[in-house]
Amino acid sequence: MSKFELKLPRMGESVAEATLTSWLKEVGDTIELDEPIFEIATDKVDSEVPSEVEGVLVERFFEVDDVIKVGETVAIIETEQSANTEAVVVDKTSDKVEESAAMVEETVKVAKEVASAPVHQAPKAVSGERFYSPLVKNIAKQEGISMDELDTIKGTGNDGRVTKNDILDYLKNGRVKAEEPAAAVATEVKKEAPSVNSVQAVKEPVAAATIKQSVDAEVIPMSRMGKLIAKHMAESVSTSAHVQSFIEVDVTNIVNWRNKVKADFEKREGEKLTFTPIFMEAVAKALKKYPMMNISVDGDTVIKKKNINIGMAAALPDGNLIVPVIKNADQLNLVGMAKVVNDLAFRSKTNKLKPDEVQDGTYTVTNVGTFGSVFGTPIINQPQVGILALGAIRKIPSVIETAEGDFIGIRSKMYLSHSYDHRVVNGALGSMFAKAVADYLEGWDVDREI
Repeated sequence: MSKFELKLPRMGESVAEATLTSWLKEVGDTIELDEPIFEIATDKVDSEVPSEVEGVLVERFFEVDDVIKVGETVAIIETEQSANTEAVVVDKTSDKVEESAAMVEETVKVAKEVASAPVHQAPKAVSGERFYSPLVKNIAKQEGISMDELDTIKGTGNDGRVTKNDILDYLKNGRVKAEEPAAAVATEVKKEAPSVNSVQAVKEPVAAATIKQSVDAEVIPMSRMGKLIAKHMAESVSTSAHVQSFIEVDVTNIVNWRNKVKADFEKREGEKLTFTPIFMEAVAKALKKYPMMNISVDGDTVIKKKNINIGMAAALPDGNLIVPVIKNADQLNLVGMAKVVNDLAFRSKTNKLKPDEVQDGTYTVTNVGTFGSVFGTPIINQPQVGILALGAIRKIPSVIETAEGDFIGIRSKMYLSHSYDHRVVNGALGSMFAKAVADYLEGWDVDREI
């Protein structure tokens, strides 16, 4: 018998952690290969995590609503594999000895520091002397609680440790800033750097003004996914120099062609033919033509991606957003593209996407026209450098140029709104890319067979 460590898998370039939303198996339950064990939520996806082995669930290390880092061990599954297989053997006795040794070392270290500290200093007021679990530190970081403020929270755990419930109760009952540590910091700053500029440099960011709540207002807390999305969007705006280009496209030929073939297509393939796969095909071809739109930025370097993986932003029933990725989109024909688009869209709405289906995107498309918007200024999905918004298709009067002269006619038109990162994409490239998408759509072959 051996024991296998089930770890939280990698879920994308910008995803470092996830929240455990539910356990699907209890300790003692028999586990089949690829059977879901628990559910997680990130700012990109809600997903089930399956088992990589068969066996019995013998230990769980996290509870519901705990935040788990990618690569951390979430559970132990006892298997029948021998010790020389790839399963990880866990020696509980050695773990306990190591843990005890670590606790003894930490106790000795703290004792030495306290003994050597001046009499007037309060040991717990100094950051680092008090133990905090990764979960407590993570919550403190998200809520903007400094280490000085964290030191003032009364703990109910072993040796006065602050538990998850302690910090949540502290937030619920109203925060009280730590005055003594703040005063100590101010005194230290005054001694070491009396200049005005130096004092300003150590100031903490000014918190947003508190909104006065009226009696007839409803306070609605943001969901964890909502908080993560908000953080991701704000970080993108502060990271990339967003600039937009807009172009109007005549899609009359596409509208007429789709109306002509969609019934036969659905009868033959069992799939609806929407406009989305047509647009995705056009974007894939434009990325092939302009590969410097298929890049990401890493510090002072540019990473040029070989694969064309297009993210397809989709709204969820709860109002949140998710971006499943069409892998190697340039290698799909229109039938294949339609099947992939419909599958990802359906499983997005039913929370059935897998973690690897929302990662490794190289460019993103969002359809704001679904909600009637004519155009928009979408925020770039980091670490990509571009995102294209598809506006609503409308019938409008338009000038039609012919050999016999210009005429006024009714045409189906839409706007493409291209947001791109001006740090690495100049206006010429951003505009040429959008123009390439438009040219492909306007040049649609009305006799195309599918």
